Amino acid sequence: MTHMFSRALSCLILAGCAPLAVPPTPPPAPAQEPYYLEYSFGALPGWERAALEPSLRAFLRGCHRLAALARACEAARGVAPGDEPAARAFFEEHFTPYGVIAPEGADVGLVTGYYEPLLEGSRSPGPLHRYPVFGVPEDLIVVDFPEFKHRRLRGRLEGRRLIPYYSRAEISGKREFQAPVIAWTSDPIELFFLQIQGSGQMRLDSGEHIRLGYADQNGHPYRSLGRFLVERGELALDDASMQGIKAWAERNPEKLQEALNHNASYVFFRELPPEDGPIGALGVPLAAGHSLAVDRRFLPLGAPVYLATTQPLSEEPLERLMAAHDTGGAIRGAVRADFFWGSGAAAGEQAGRMRQQGKLWLLWPRGAPLPRGA
Repeated sequence: MTHMFSRALSCLILAGCAPLAVPPTPPPAPAQEPYYLEYSFGALPGWERAALEPSLRAFLRGCHRLAALARACEAARGVAPGDEPAARAFFEEHFTPYGVIAPEGADVGLVTGYYEPLLEGSRSPGPLHRYPVFGVPEDLIVVDFPEFKHRRLRGRLEGRRLIPYYSRAEISGKREFQAPVIAWTSDPIELFFLQIQGSGQMRLDSGEHIRLGYADQNGHPYRSLGRFLVERGELALDDASMQGIKAWAERNPEKLQEALNHNASYVFFRELPPEDGPIGALGVPLAAGHSLAVDRRFLPLGAPVYLATTQPLSEEPLERLMAAHDTGGAIRGAVRADFFWGSGAAAGEQAGRMRQQGKLWLLWPRGAPLPRGA
């Protein structure tokens, strides 16, 4: 999640991905455009069986953010809660489905999962809670390039020079790193996965619950912890899941910080009202089981996207109308998606195991020009 830099858990474990660091070369050129193949609703796998009223509620969370959806968004507000036939009629009347085809011609891609972790913590440091959850440091500089949409560089000033910001190893090794501390937690590997997910909840020792949302990042590229452990012979490839990495960390506390430092990327947080829910890149609360992270270069945020994939580690179909609410550093490509499972341990179990193949269909307002360079 980029607000919530919500990240594709399985992909992040095994593949590198993150916002750009301060590099010696310019940002990459904009991505090539995909193309879209028009379908009928009856041709979408599982469409006739899909429950669409929950999908409409998810759509309503963010449709007001996209001008092309203004008329459809207004019509959706007139559908009574719980009215499944009306929800189906709404989508079939106002939209046309288009199969998403990548620039290279592929119509099948990777579907991973992510979730909102729940950590234990405290407002004050102590013998148990020793690991800080940092807010954004004042010396972090962010540079936007207007000619490159969705591209940013991050660094810090050294005299008159902009240099790369501190790496994870430097931040973790500084005795007094200059950044506000939101809270403290007891488990460095849970804090690491909080940064991968980009948001989470924390239950404080006072009984209070707080929600942590993505605020910014140090600009260093993501490097995979799972890949590092596999290449070092610490884990078999089949064990390089979130669950496998956590088990390895419990067995090897003396090796953990070195392994974590392999990923120089570091995420900073902001505190959100606990009732708001995790916030996606679109700036609206995510809907468990109905929000999707996509590559916004290819699919516009706010749009309905029909997903046809399978359940984690299964051949059981998972066919559902989702809403494109989020993005992620690992979510790169036209036919690439990250399924938001919700909050807590059960959602984490599903997200950590999800690495399926799937297809995407963009639902776009009837008669409207198809999006380009979203």
